Amino acid sequence: MILKASEVLKVFGGLVAVNNVSLDVEEGEIVGLIGPNGAGKTTFLNCISGALKPDGGTVEFLGIDITGWVPEKICRLGMSRTFQISRPFPRLTVLENVKVSAVFGGGINNLRDATKKAEEVLEFVNFPLPKDTPAENLNAMQLKLMDLARALASSPKLLLLDELASGLTTGELGSLMDTIKEINKSGVTIIIVEHIMKVIGGVCNRIAVLDYGTKIAEGTPEEISSNERVIEAYLGKKRIKA
Repeated sequence: MILKASEVLKVFGGLVAVNNVSLDVEEGEIVGLIGPNGAGKTTFLNCISGALKPDGGTVEFLGIDITGWVPEKICRLGMSRTFQISRPFPRLTVLENVKVSAVFGGGINNLRDATKKAEEVLEFVNFPLPKDTPAENLNAMQLKLMDLARALASSPKLLLLDELASGLTTGELGSLMDTIKEINKSGVTIIIVEHIMKVIGGVCNRIAVLDYGTKIAEGTPEEISSNERVIEAYLGKKRIKA
């Protein structure tokens, strides 16, 4: 078990954003986390990764209780993530952005080694532009790929992807799905938050569903796509193949 989140609770004022959600993730899995907008998916990731401190429950990563740890400490332990909205250093180049992650996330102290790591992950994600391109010149897809490269530069054991596929074309989705599978084959466990069911069904071994902060279902893509409670809450009245 690489991650064990138990009864995680997060409250904002009178709003229960994450309501005692538990999720176990085994090493090597790709686990999807789906649900309507406002269901608590990103908040749950924030509680796992240290961006938010849970108001209740525990989070264990690699058998270590990391509840309440700061993000950089969790990252150094082996967990990294992307965000819904890219947060690049706009005046730095793509390579420099990724090098920052290699140094501060991956703990690489030698700049030559950090450069090598950054170049390797940019090649791995098939970044389409020269590595000296300023980040402020990138489009949405290119920013997402750079964010993915930054996350990988810290050499994670667990990777959290938050709506990485949003806004992409059909062709870009296929390429991204292939990349996610290759990351997983390299030994990285993945939790992916996504609304695009083609992506979730195409890469995930297992799916958990949140609704109003509560986990309402968990199972294989086939089980989730035929779950009546999920259909009513999220997928619509007609069954949708994941």
